Amino acid sequence: MRADHAAHIRDHRADLLFVGEELAALVETIERDDDVLIENVAVDPSFQKRGYGRKMVTYAEQLARAAGLTTVRLYTNQRFEENLHLYASLGYEIEREEALNGGVLIHMVKAVV
Repeated sequence: MRADHAAHIRDHRADLLFVGEELAALVETIERDDDVLIENVAVDPSFQKRGYGRKMVTYAEQLARAAGLTTVRLYTNQRFEENLHLYASLGYEIEREEALNGGVLIHMVKAVV
């Protein structure tokens, strides 16, 4: 599968977290009619385990509130148990599961007010 990075840059919002001059993390979001979808959260391996992933998810929730939206959605692979635990600890609940390419995609949702 190939990602269309030009389309992502054009159509999605990407917010970056720098530590000093180094890019530590990012969150890619899509504002939709009735929610914000977190398309991607990434933390550079040398900056993991410092709470930056949590910080980026929280930032996406702030974006939703600022846009007058009350729902944030995201998805992750069922195999990424650490992600599932993180999102659950942040108040995300499983909305549905989707079979995809021999795996299972877990769709999660959180109401933000």
